Amino acid sequence: MFYIGIDLGTTSVKLLLVDDHGKVEKTISKDYPISFPNPGWSQQNPQDWWEQTVKGLKELTAGIDPAMIKGIGCGGQMHGLVILDENDEVIRPCILWNDSRTAQQTEWLNNTVGKDILSGCTANIAFAGFTAPKLLWLRENEPGNFMKIRKIMLPKDYINFKLTGVHCTDYSDASGTLLLDVEHKCWSEQMCRICSVQEEWLPQLFESYEPVGVVNNEELPFLKDVIVAAGAGDNAAAAIGTNTLADGTCNISLGTSGTIFIANDEFSVDPANSLHSFAHASGRYHLMGCILSAASANKWFLEDILDTKDYAGILSSIKEDQLGNGTVYFLPYLMGERSPLNDPEARACFVGMDMTTTKAEMDLAVLEGVAFAFRDCLEAAGAHQKITSSTLCGGGARSALWRRIIANVLNIRIDIPLTEEGPGYGGALLAMTASGKFATIQECADSFAAVRESVLPDPETAARYEKKYWTFRKIYPALKEIFKEL
Repeated sequence: MFYIGIDLGTTSVKLLLVDDHGKVEKTISKDYPISFPNPGWSQQNPQDWWEQTVKGLKELTAGIDPAMIKGIGCGGQMHGLVILDENDEVIRPCILWNDSRTAQQTEWLNNTVGKDILSGCTANIAFAGFTAPKLLWLRENEPGNFMKIRKIMLPKDYINFKLTGVHCTDYSDASGTLLLDVEHKCWSEQMCRICSVQEEWLPQLFESYEPVGVVNNEELPFLKDVIVAAGAGDNAAAAIGTNTLADGTCNISLGTSGTIFIANDEFSVDPANSLHSFAHASGRYHLMGCILSAASANKWFLEDILDTKDYAGILSSIKEDQLGNGTVYFLPYLMGERSPLNDPEARACFVGMDMTTTKAEMDLAVLEGVAFAFRDCLEAAGAHQKITSSTLCGGGARSALWRRIIANVLNIRIDIPLTEEGPGYGGALLAMTASGKFATIQECADSFAAVRESVLPDPETAARYEKKYWTFRKIYPALKEIFKEL
């Protein structure tokens, strides 16, 4: 039997065909465009997601007996605002997770409505990328579109809707809307009133591993009646794939954005609200710190600034003895920053260059800057529990150099999963559980999770990075007011 995992990312959709032994038999990736119509804006057309997903599904299942495909599960980019009209047609482009146009609405929620009310209702405060501030922005700036709303959903939910015809979401993804009462797993009536949201606009809630329906779309007749799992937000789905389920276990995702994900058996709230308190795809909870530019920062520097795709060539010129010894620093805030700064006006910059600085030293600073941003999240998590090891997934995790830098900056053991497919693999495991192959998602994850290799910090390198990190911590406060002027 086969199961399909879908990873609906920011720049592409990746589809995995996984057999019932957990082996990835085939992968297909399809790109789609992203638009930046104004500074800080980030949008996509949901129809592009669907068209590329259909193409990918057809290629993925070519030559496969349709009767052998049992389930589909999707992990997807979080927070994006997808709105449908009375005919279930998309009203406007989706405002994405890394869009920062909602600074005023976020400030109003946090400072006028008040962080105590927000945290009490949803376990979280407002961040510019969350869904609720986007709805407020839409109400104020596009009232005609706001009046047309009949359904609100998240990106991966749109794919599930197109597959099944069911308006649904799961608790992990819904946690990032700022409309969900995370502790009690229901939509918050008070937040709906604050944001002028009618509760009938919101999709039905499911656990990530529950079936929401079966495929019922004429574009995919070969998948008719295949079970569709509710799926999960990308980080919760990745945590399933890396078996980050037990209390206190940690996964770091080094993708377009970056996250530190800490599983918790019991509901808890970060007192400073610098970490997100969300429901987990396991049925329990997690704390998460999110940095908005991770692997995308390195991609930006190499491709847009240096005009090269020779990643290996640049990285090979960085020598081991340079780690922690450089004088160049990089703030990776290309799209503003979420955790723990919550500052959409923060910007990226290099500090410390001189006439001898090379492009390799600048790229090393980019890799280190992202690792330091992860360290900021780890420091915030230290108020809750001590993290001594973490799995690492995402495209950036393929770099052995970056893995070593992260292990030394965080001074913890980094475990690399045997299967590094992140949200897509987690989606396939959710599909297995929804289809009845396993009784619980824990049983499913235990059956397939394995570590390929571990990276241990070097004491001398870690000591150099410890000193360099605390210098890094001084740069943003020194520039914060300048960023506001910019």
